[in-house]
Amino acid sequence: MERRKWKRVSAKARAELWRRWKQGEPVSRICVGLDLRRMTVRRVLLANGGYVPREPHRSARVLSLKEREEISRGLASKDSLRQIADRIGRAASTVSREIGRHGGSQAYRAEQADHEAWTNAQRPKLCKLRQNSNLQRVVAAKLSANWSPEQDRAG
Repeated sequence: MERRKWKRVSAKARAELWRRWKQGEPVSRICVGLDLRRMTVRRVLLANGGYVPREPHRSARVLSLKEREEISRGLASKDSLRQIADRIGRAASTVSREIGRHGGSQAYRAEQADHEAWTNAQRPKLCKLRQNSNLQRVVAAKLSANWSPEQDRAG
């Protein structure tokens, strides 16, 4: 028996899968309708416990693409950070951090900055200990020595 490779479920097929599931259609009929294997459909459903996932949305606190484009236009026309900030209704420090985080005033591009910000906000994230082997070693050494942060302040 030949084994088929896992088929990646497109965003469109995933949306249709959830629409059908919400309407009470059985998994077998969803599989046939979307030309997916039963295990693929089950994997998608079980990843969210059978509940339709919420659409990803942006918090009102973060900059929108429109605001980033206004920052980009302001930089191109050599406006000050305060002028740009006033135009978009944000603090100058917010605009300054945004520009610094995404290439500086010479290299800032709204579309790229928006994409990077969206990607950086995704969850789950790897913990710092998993990413940084030096930090892992320091933490392991201090744990094995029964050290605690309060010991630094006591002395």
